[in-house]
Amino acid sequence: MTTDQRQLELLNWLTQKLGYSVSDFSVASADASFRRYFRAVTSRGTFVVMDAPPEKENCQAFVDTAQALASLGVHTPEIIAKDLSLGFIVLEDLGTRTYLDELDRKPNELYSAAIDSLVKIQSGKISGSQWWPTHYDSQKLLEEMSLFERWYINEHLGRSIHEPSFAVWLHTQQFLAQACLEQPQVWVHRDYHSRNLMITEINSPGVIDFQDMVVGAIGYDLASIFKDCYIEWPRQRQQIWLEEYRTKAITALDLPEFSLETLTRWVDLAGLQRHLKVLGIFCRLNYRDGKENYLRDLPLVAKYTLEVLEIYPELRAFKDHFEGHIKAAL
Repeated sequence: MTTDQRQLELLNWLTQKLGYSVSDFSVASADASFRRYFRAVTSRGTFVVMDAPPEKENCQAFVDTAQALASLGVHTPEIIAKDLSLGFIVLEDLGTRTYLDELDRKPNELYSAAIDSLVKIQSGKISGSQWWPTHYDSQKLLEEMSLFERWYINEHLGRSIHEPSFAVWLHTQQFLAQACLEQPQVWVHRDYHSRNLMITEINSPGVIDFQDMVVGAIGYDLASIFKDCYIEWPRQRQQIWLEEYRTKAITALDLPEFSLETLTRWVDLAGLQRHLKVLGIFCRLNYRDGKENYLRDLPLVAKYTLEVLEIYPELRAFKDHFEGHIKAAL
């Protein structure tokens, strides 16, 4: 079925099946997956309608995760109507004001609210009788890092990793996976950054793109937001926000006391796993999916990666073997 056919079917579902009178229907956004979002102006109000082809996207995971997060007080879009067999969902419209659009004006205020929301996410149960996310296990962490080799090194740079660099690469992947697994394990949004946080009138921020949530490293979402791939802050300023997070998290999450130094290490290492993956993903989005805009964001991701390689002695061998490859993204 072509894109136009799906859009026509979506409109037919809204009007014929749900009885909406639609006066305007326009593209709201498209993300790095096969999902698309439309804004529908109707006689009952304005809604965002998600088109997620069921053969490509797990719509049930979206619904389950939205409901689980909402139960914690996180502002996810309310689900108004759905047909999961078709891959169509009508959602509350959280508006058009992303964090990325307004962070320059009031970063402290916005990040304080984002920290509060993140702590709510991290308060979710990781076991028990109720629903909870799957685990961000070693296999998944390693699979993600393999994207760096496949799409960044091989496809983007046109190079291959040979011995002895390959042995260093394997060791570094194992080191980073273990570093993530050794951290306190909490609910992880996985893309908790400025494009996925919406400024709303009530219970801001609104949180979107949460359907891939897992149980994983406490530092992962902190790396996502403060080492954001789309906006850069000095490390000193990141430390101020991490300290705010630390004091709130220790109180709210019933965690043993941990220092800012420990938290910084958690964020740096989880962030390095993430940024190696993202170097691969951004290249895959370009070469496989034709979304070339993501290549513009490679330099900042490479900068974060190189910064961490300078700090930790455990990563010196990886730095020696791969610094030149990563600098090519600058």
